[in-house]
Amino acid sequence: MIRNTAASYGRVARFFHWSIALLVLLDLGLGVAGKYTPRSGDTVGFLQLLYSTHKTIGVTVLALAVLRVIWAVTQPRPLPLHPERRLETFAAETAHWVLYAAIFLLPLSGWVIHSAEVGFAPIWWPFAQDLPFIPKSERLAELAANVHWIAGIVLAATVAAHIGGALKHALIDRDSTLARMWNGRAAGDAKAAHAGKAASTLAAMGVWAIAIGGALTVFAPAHEGEIAARQPAQSTAGWVVQEGRLAISVTQMGAEVTGGFANWDARIEYDPDSGAGTVRAVIDTTSLKLGSVTEQAKGPEFFDVATHDKAVFEGDIRRVGGSNHSAAGALTLVGQTVPVTLDFDLDLADDRATVSGSTALDRRDFGMGAGYPDESTVGFSVTALIELVATKAE
Repeated sequence: MIRNTAASYGRVARFFHWSIALLVLLDLGLGVAGKYTPRSGDTVGFLQLLYSTHKTIGVTVLALAVLRVIWAVTQPRPLPLHPERRLETFAAETAHWVLYAAIFLLPLSGWVIHSAEVGFAPIWWPFAQDLPFIPKSERLAELAANVHWIAGIVLAATVAAHIGGALKHALIDRDSTLARMWNGRAAGDAKAAHAGKAASTLAAMGVWAIAIGGALTVFAPAHEGEIAARQPAQSTAGWVVQEGRLAISVTQMGAEVTGGFANWDARIEYDPDSGAGTVRAVIDTTSLKLGSVTEQAKGPEFFDVATHDKAVFEGDIRRVGGSNHSAAGALTLVGQTVPVTLDFDLDLADDRATVSGSTALDRRDFGMGAGYPDESTVGFSVTALIELVATKAE
């Protein structure tokens, strides 16, 4: 029988139930495995395959969920076998609505994560990579990831309760509750009436309100802003940097990932008449933010902030021509000192200097990412961009 009756589930409803159930259980396992797999050059290929599979299954579940709802609203829903057990029926109905919401909420929040950040692993065809109206935003990706994780915990707990209830009916009550969904067996009084759904629907809404509210507030990740502006320098005999940003970008999986350092300090000596001077910049590498790969970038294969929490650049400034300048010196990073030249434009207005410049670094020069010997996952070139405003010290 294809369609439902008041006493049984049809083939279509059973297909949606079991296919979504199996995919959800598989995806939960993949998500947990991915979360607790170390990020390294040895695991990057495995993680890419795992997360592409995880994302594609999630979007498939969302598509099936839409079809399931469309089918469900056209079908009668089989009546509970024991409507007189009000508490049990209420719990089962509540779990039903929690699960229905979960199969929409988890794929959607996951898709928002993927859309808001530069994708580490693509969703496989035929699904689109990005959702409309979702900007590239580290903050949005973090919030969506928190919702996704907590919603996964709610789903896992509800699935466990749902399975426990089904086993109780099969092994203890020995009724046909599970059989109706397993093989379409008809059972129950087709003339009975459904219990009121308002209470269970409200209870499910309460569960999700607490879960999502907690994900967005109490358990929300701390956020320091997009490449935060540094604090003004204390004092210097030359120029005092009032504001600025130090950004970096790298190519990962063929896409550009941008981020920067929130905490750094620059001491500058510069003579406008000769166009010569010196600069010493100290960078707090623990303040790095680099999108979804921040923790991996801070790890021992790259910036190794646990061992090297500072990077230092010291160089001599010279005017090349007009507003064009360069600072040639050395950058000490992760224990390696490498010659570096920063080209920048300097705009002077009275005692106020505006600087904008960049340089290209090769991560291999610093021994970074040795486990990534080619550019298929992480590019060799890292672009560093600096923008700052400084004033002449009194």
